[in-house]
Amino acid sequence: MHDRLSVSAVSSWRASFDDDLAMWGRLGVQHVGLSLRKCEEVGLELAAERVRAAGLRVSNVVECGWCRLDEPSTWPDYQRRMLAAVEMMRAVGGPVLVLTTGPAGALDWDPAAGALRRMLEPVRAAADDAGARIAIENTSPMRLDLSFTTTLRDTVDLAEMLDLAVCLELNSCWAERSFAASLARAGPRLAHVQVSDARVGSLTTPDRLVPGDGDIPIGPRIASVLAAGYRAAFEIEMVGPRVDDEGYEAAIARAIEHVSGLLSRGGSPGSG
Repeated sequence: MHDRLSVSAVSSWRASFDDDLAMWGRLGVQHVGLSLRKCEEVGLELAAERVRAAGLRVSNVVECGWCRLDEPSTWPDYQRRMLAAVEMMRAVGGPVLVLTTGPAGALDWDPAAGALRRMLEPVRAAADDAGARIAIENTSPMRLDLSFTTTLRDTVDLAEMLDLAVCLELNSCWAERSFAASLARAGPRLAHVQVSDARVGSLTTPDRLVPGDGDIPIGPRIASVLAAGYRAAFEIEMVGPRVDDEGYEAAIARAIEHVSGLLSRGGSPGSG
């Protein structure tokens, strides 16, 4: 497994925290992305202890939920949850907290960005103190319930406006116009990259595939990310019925083999 490759707990969506630890051990995975939801199921302090005991290196914490930006009454509970997540990150040495913006609701794009800034103020302060970064993930336009930033370009705009980092979700932006230009603009703000594959024509969400099984030119996209100077983790994050049907362990093992090979070849422009 390539040293810069990480495996997200999201890739084994329905498995428990304990199941993930056991599977990662069988596969020899030592670099992982943690699901806040799964860690909460066992308790954040115990989860941190067990991650440390297993000798796991943490690339990020994700699956953090969201709140409605147009309803400030929903902010405090979410803020408390994010502050607890930051403390867990401090305990495990996690460098990046990956968030979606939450739905804009009745707000237009720019007012929603302002609301996100205000909502994240205490979380940003805590993350700064813990030496962690908050990264906003681009999402599919089919998922406005998760986020109002549905392109990489808009996510970079938002990160610049709010002085945050960027998580590149490849599945949601691989066919976007000016992909390389958006990467160049992101520059050092690019803090995390999530990798999976997609099948053109699918109307299901989520419907991520094992890298190499679909239509995304993953090799060239990885080459573009590397050319932009990115130095952090590439993470396998795939979820959907095809992964469920194959079985998490088999699908993750295939993904590790494929993406590790691409990373070893610097992305191999021209291959997917």
